[in-house]
Amino acid sequence: MPANIDIEALCQARGLRVTEQRRVIARVLSEATDHPDVEELHRRATEIDRGISIATVYRTVRLFEEAGILERHDFRDGRSRYEPATDDHHDHLIDLETGRVIEFQDPTIESLQEEIARRLGYRLVDHRMELYGVPLDRDRKD
Repeated sequence: MPANIDIEALCQARGLRVTEQRRVIARVLSEATDHPDVEELHRRATEIDRGISIATVYRTVRLFEEAGILERHDFRDGRSRYEPATDDHHDHLIDLETGRVIEFQDPTIESLQEEIARRLGYRLVDHRMELYGVPLDRDRKD
């Protein structure tokens, strides 16, 4: 995850009202080093403010997503996960055994995607790539 994204500052820059509970949720998101779902955000937020309801977390992430502050990902585990929206493009590799999300950038893949779009008569304006895998050592027979 991109480090040091100040979600609260992004909210203020986009003219969103920042209540105390939104401030806590923004702080939790800013400090996250993973891609938490709403339940995990709620768990972390209530460690700071026990009065934050799960409904407040749902409304807040939806608001942040609509404002372009958060990106929502569905990594095939039935849970929407969130990360700050940035101009820094990266792709994801999801470990199907643990649910761990690994971010990566690869210029060869980026170039190949642009080449494929061109070959098909398009200019690539956006894309999202998610790879799903299991550790290589799981494939080996002892």
